[in-house]
Amino acid sequence: MSARGATVARTIATLDIPPRPRWQWKSWCAVGLVVIITAITLSPRWGVDFSLEAIARNWQNGAEKILQLLVPDWSFFPRTVPALLETLQMAVIATAVAAVVSLPLSLATARLTNPNGYSRSLVRALLNVIRSIPDLLYAAILVAMVGVGALPGIIALVLFNVGIIVKMVSESIEANDPGALEAGRAAGGNQVQINRASALPDIMPSFINQTLYVLELNVRASSVLGLVGAGGLGLLIDAVRTFYRYDQLSLIILEILIIVMALDVLSNAVRRRLV
Repeated sequence: MSARGATVARTIATLDIPPRPRWQWKSWCAVGLVVIITAITLSPRWGVDFSLEAIARNWQNGAEKILQLLVPDWSFFPRTVPALLETLQMAVIATAVAAVVSLPLSLATARLTNPNGYSRSLVRALLNVIRSIPDLLYAAILVAMVGVGALPGIIALVLFNVGIIVKMVSESIEANDPGALEAGRAAGGNQVQINRASALPDIMPSFINQTLYVLELNVRASSVLGLVGAGGLGLLIDAVRTFYRYDQLSLIILEILIIVMALDVLSNAVRRRLV
């Protein structure tokens, strides 16, 4: 062995090897707790009414519907185009409005960009209320207030998007290094100036990512909101479902799938260029 090799061997021998963690039992306890909760949830007495017997008894009904879904009615495509365009319009408008509203709210809900505890708590409480209400319930209430059409769907999507974007972006702000903000404060800048000069450049990648993400969500969500009269493909889905036209429903599902995949490719390209 060379002198260098011997030196390396002596150095390794003198190193303090950290002991193996002794708290592995905590991980096993967590897994066991999850298993117990799952078992209780699936039990017929204490949990949901889950029955494999019902699935085995009614599997033929599901198989029949799946076979109908495998044969789309391509002649139905011209009737889906107006509803499809309305769904895309709803998704784009709701995403744009939500992005404009969410950016200042994200700064207002993060401790680093809003040191005022009272205003921060007030905005957080308001956003918690917004997030606690499902988007479908928003749409149902707004349809009763505004009427059937795309407008209640857009408003419902905006509320849904604001809750998601603000939550994710504000958490991203909290995870950033506060050094730049503290330096701006030490230089005598007010909070608005500090946020504009230091915070906004840091959160823009996260903000763009979340905005693109909710754009993809809006295409699917707007299709569901139409089931309560909030415009888009959902109105058409409800109509064909009422007459059990699963072949036409299959075509609509295929169109939504293609749009979501196209948006995913587009959003990835935008992320690579801007983020």
